[in-house]
Amino acid sequence: MPPPGVCLNIMEARQKQDGYGSFANPDRFFNQDYQQLKQYCVAQGVKYIDETFPPDRNSIGQGILKPSDVARVVWLRPEISALHKIAPYPAFVLDGVSRFDFAQGLLGNCWFLASIGALTFQNDILGQVVPLEQKFDEKYCGLFHFRFWRFGRWMDVVIDDMLPTINGKLIFVHSKDQNEFWPALLEKAYAKVCGSYTDMNAGSPAEAMMDFTGGVHMCINLSDPPANLWMLMCRAGESKSLMSCGTPQGVTTANKKLPNGLIQGHAYTVTGVKQMISRKKAVNLVRLWNPWGNGEWTGDWSDRSSLWQTVSAKDREMCHSVDDDGEFWMALEDFCTFYTDLDICSLYPDFLDGHTSRRWKTSMYEGRWVAGTTAGGCMNNKDSFWTNPQFRVKIDGEYSLKEGEKNVLISLMQKSDKRNRHLVQNFHIGFTVFEVKEKYKFPASFFSSHAPVAQTTFINARDVMEFLLLKPGEYLIVPSTFSPNEICSFILTILSREETHGCENSTDHMHEPVKKFNKVRNVQEDENKKKLFSQYSDKLEEVDAEQLQRLLNENILKGDLKSGGFSIDACRSMVALMDTSITGKLNSEEFVRLWRKVVTYKDIFFRTDVSRTGTLSLSVLRNAFLASGISITDDMLNLMALRYGASSGHMTLENFISLILRLDSMYKIFKQLSNGKAIHFQESEWIWISMYS
Repeated sequence: MPPPGVCLNIMEARQKQDGYGSFANPDRFFNQDYQQLKQYCVAQGVKYIDETFPPDRNSIGQGILKPSDVARVVWLRPEISALHKIAPYPAFVLDGVSRFDFAQGLLGNCWFLASIGALTFQNDILGQVVPLEQKFDEKYCGLFHFRFWRFGRWMDVVIDDMLPTINGKLIFVHSKDQNEFWPALLEKAYAKVCGSYTDMNAGSPAEAMMDFTGGVHMCINLSDPPANLWMLMCRAGESKSLMSCGTPQGVTTANKKLPNGLIQGHAYTVTGVKQMISRKKAVNLVRLWNPWGNGEWTGDWSDRSSLWQTVSAKDREMCHSVDDDGEFWMALEDFCTFYTDLDICSLYPDFLDGHTSRRWKTSMYEGRWVAGTTAGGCMNNKDSFWTNPQFRVKIDGEYSLKEGEKNVLISLMQKSDKRNRHLVQNFHIGFTVFEVKEKYKFPASFFSSHAPVAQTTFINARDVMEFLLLKPGEYLIVPSTFSPNEICSFILTILSREETHGCENSTDHMHEPVKKFNKVRNVQEDENKKKLFSQYSDKLEEVDAEQLQRLLNENILKGDLKSGGFSIDACRSMVALMDTSITGKLNSEEFVRLWRKVVTYKDIFFRTDVSRTGTLSLSVLRNAFLASGISITDDMLNLMALRYGASSGHMTLENFISLILRLDSMYKIFKQLSNGKAIHFQESEWIWISMYS
């Protein structure tokens, strides 16, 4: 059984600090170690079978194949025996890697294949994703691996080479040479990451291109392209960039072929750009490739266009061919007319300004929107927008007003926790940027009186980005969903020409005035408490968890509890937290200390409960912490809401008291046993504290 999620998060954060999850030291998907598995299989003389993505109908998924066809599927290896193999002479790669090597199968994943087509132009990136040294040689054991960047971490993905076939033919992506298998194996590895082959059905090329590069993504709306679009595409073509585009969707989701040869709702790869002289005028041409491997544009500059006779023989020989291979040229103006968007993904943002000698600086932050606490929605939600995670960034360097001299690229990517891609629900996301001077989490009043210096459009996509010109200074970036209370994790990436210094901005707070609650100690009240205690205590003048439960529910908090009172487990926890003698019971002094805390936290609860419902809205939970004298980060606030809050977005008095008691005790334990920064436990000490508290 894996450790709890909080433990996993701490492990991942520590591993990331140590460089784990980088390309040089990728994370192991499902904790599978390629080298160890390879050594074992070779030593044992066995062919590998991947139990985490087994060769069965679950790995294919539902909806792509008819039930009758699913029953006919046979999983075969490229090489296993003369009777049970797909190809006579299987090879991982034959005569290099090309976009013309493969064709789409029954799966509607043209978006993924368009991305592979772009990948074949960049050998460095290709080598990162597809380790090309893999072979069907004497050490072949049916085991292969690929690398993908997934939400801030590089993953090494292990697969077996059993592929789904019907009548001995591959049913999904297949090479035009039946002996070449890198495309089919790459598709299987990505299907494993997505959850199944079916989970790859429909998508955006930008998603896969980001997973191939882990770099910069820019999406350009071709209905309103920037003035420097051609220059941008030229620079992207010269740098290590992948480019793809898409045609508009028709009335239905079907990929209908239009009279001009283009396919509706279809992904294409941009495979080249070139300026030529035609009739004494410069013409900008874009080369595109249909991942189906056939079906081409029939308009100006298509394969059979007479316009090719108007360019030089050299350009014609270099660029013109009449083959139904899915690749064709078209003018930039037609490209902007018939395609909706252009996606550019690159390892580095050098293509943005053409300064290849100057490396941009990258900062990456992770966060989460949690309903009721940190999912405040966009600025339309004036009362809750401030609760969103806030990130503070200081930008150094010089300020330039030159045309196009933008200096900061901000990207926001939402990160689902769903295993299967088809279950992912993308929200409309965006971010807002403010110029600031103070250092604290800004309250609602700040956002109602300050205008943003930059703001994205909120779109339903995995990621959004904005290229900005920000003068040196300090800024606050507030990522959010459009609507409040939408739960999702996210990654915020900031790329800048100059050095930046950033941090998550929830540690310090400047809220609307919240009065810290201080209750004056009354000696007579303490005596009255001891008298009540004696009525419930045993002959040793102690109370156990059962007696404490009756004291709290039937006397101390009678009439204040809305959901049945404290459970026996909650009372056992209170006893453990206050039990200084480790007897499993509370004496009168310990009980009085607990009573004082309970009453104080009850008073804070009702003073903070502005709705007067008898339950505390999670949206004001932070104020209750502040009134208790506790400053808390957004991450901790989210955890407390998940652990002690209800799905209705509220917290009962019982849970609030249990929460503050435990949190206060944990702070005190850390303060007593740590050096102020870190804490060290022996195993027995850790178990002792964690199990009896």
